[in-house]
Amino acid sequence: MADWLYLIIGIAVLGVALGVGLLSAGRRRRVEPPSAGSDVITTPPPTEAEAPAEAPSPVAPAVETPEGTASRLTRLRERLARSQGGLGRGLLALLSRDRLDEDTWESIEDTLLTADVGVKPTQELVDNLRTRLRVAGDADPRAVLREELLSLVDTELDRRLSVSGADGKPGVVLVVGVNGSGKTTTVGKIARILVAEDRSVVLGAADTFRAAAVEQLATWGERVGVEVVRGPEGSDPASVAFEAVREGVDRGVDTVVVDTAGRLQNKAGLMDELGKVKRVIEKQAPVTEVLLVLDATTGQNGLVQARVFSEVVDVSGIVLTKLDGSAKGGIVVAVQRELGVPVKLVGLGEGADDLAPFDPGAFVDALLG
Repeated sequence: MADWLYLIIGIAVLGVALGVGLLSAGRRRRVEPPSAGSDVITTPPPTEAEAPAEAPSPVAPAVETPEGTASRLTRLRERLARSQGGLGRGLLALLSRDRLDEDTWESIEDTLLTADVGVKPTQELVDNLRTRLRVAGDADPRAVLREELLSLVDTELDRRLSVSGADGKPGVVLVVGVNGSGKTTTVGKIARILVAEDRSVVLGAADTFRAAAVEQLATWGERVGVEVVRGPEGSDPASVAFEAVREGVDRGVDTVVVDTAGRLQNKAGLMDELGKVKRVIEKQAPVTEVLLVLDATTGQNGLVQARVFSEVVDVSGIVLTKLDGSAKGGIVVAVQRELGVPVKLVGLGEGADDLAPFDPGAFVDALLG
């Protein structure tokens, strides 16, 4: 009997012990808040009022609408009249004399040569004027001079920009020139002309030797919503040009305009590299236009530059910058005679839309005032 009693008491004690153990284990599993000085920090989720506000989306820069051709030509006439009118007025004053003697004709020649018309074109113009005014003694000197100047500037040249490609490929415009001629700015302004004509454009920043030129071109592109393809500073210009044209082909744009590093015409290595740029581009698409940018104020030195560049990359058109700041408008005639290619664009100021198609009639009328 006593044995059974001890057995029952033992079972009861064991049961109580198990229950106490289970209760303690359950309490140990409860997560307690960290004590002061603990490394663990529990941050409760923020309430709706405390939740951080979303960062504002970056505001895209406003895309500008470039001027159309009509307003550019109006400004062309106005600014050319201010900067070039002295030449025409000087010639008309001489031609309107009662007697056109040898001294007068010599003065006419000097006026034309000073305006950078060039020796051969000057001689042609003077000979034609002498013949016509001698034969028709009562002819209007202004009308005769206008006709002869138009003939000298050559109204028959095709001055359209070749900015369209074939077989679904974009037109490719390669812009070249010496340092300081305004080449990168001209590329940006050409982009504005094309955008004003509702053409899609990609710019290639292949002037990789000047970080400032790349940034400058990027700014021009940003202003009119045009993509600019660039590479690391000092990278191979031909590679950047290649990538720009490939991007243009892949995106199906209308025109790719490639800026190149300014080159001194007497540095053979740099000129050879320019030829390489053109060859590499044409692995993707033909170059449809090669524009040589010349500073109109450089005068006859610009002819030397033009000659060398044309031998390397087959120049198809001239862009004359700073024409409004030079009274030597005869460079238009001289450079066309030198290369046998037309002046297609003229720069008339520092404004974003101060680049206009060259209009021979407007130019001659501006010369005459």
